Amino acid sequence: MIDSKPLDGKVVLVAITKHGAAQAASLAPLLPQADIITSMKFADVFAGVGNTVKPYEGALRTQIPLMFEAYDQIIYLVSLGAVVRLIAPHMKSKDEDPGVLVVDDAGQFVIPVLSGHVGGANAWAEYVAGLIDAKPVLTTASDVGKTIPVDILGRELGWKVECPKINITRVSAHVVNEEPIAFVDERETPNQDWWTRANELPKTIHLFETFEDVDVDKFAAVLWVTNKELPSDIWDKLHEKLVVYRP
Repeated sequence: MIDSKPLDGKVVLVAITKHGAAQAASLAPLLPQADIITSMKFADVFAGVGNTVKPYEGALRTQIPLMFEAYDQIIYLVSLGAVVRLIAPHMKSKDEDPGVLVVDDAGQFVIPVLSGHVGGANAWAEYVAGLIDAKPVLTTASDVGKTIPVDILGRELGWKVECPKINITRVSAHVVNEEPIAFVDERETPNQDWWTRANELPKTIHLFETFEDVDVDKFAAVLWVTNKELPSDIWDKLHEKLVVYRP
């Protein structure tokens, strides 16, 4: 079983089929904080659970706006294709969309569909998979490659990202393509508390304690942890190669 640590957020389990409802009823006690949205036809399946159950009548698509508005994580127990079609008209951006996951009818796989990093769906997929002894199916490149997730690095430590959004995209590509990356940690006591994966730090990530020690021409990108105010000439020089984290 995958190691599971409790996660925060408003969660809902969505079941619209006989098998999906049975799966949701089994999962519900393991996620007591989760609401349940289900077709009125299957409401009786949840008679014994302690979760809040919200039966609906009519088409599920009418419930999607409410789910996107009210919940941080939406866990569908229905086919992936159906979920994609249902949520497509309601997607805005990775900074706004909730995490969306799919659990198959047999409970073998948990698939993050939307907002894997920023929305937390990847972490929730691993968490739920750990609860039901399933396999999380992660497809984001940094997770598959077991390297730095540039957009959420240090989030659990309270770090804030500072840079244009295009920098996140460009630098993420350099990281997953295994190009040389300079990681500068200018905190008073630098350490690798930001590296939370089980594997060792990739050899393409090179550690420095000051920016002055970095020969920027030798690196595809710079990840810089600092509270210093950076002059505009540094931003201009590095252009789309720089991501700054404020601890």
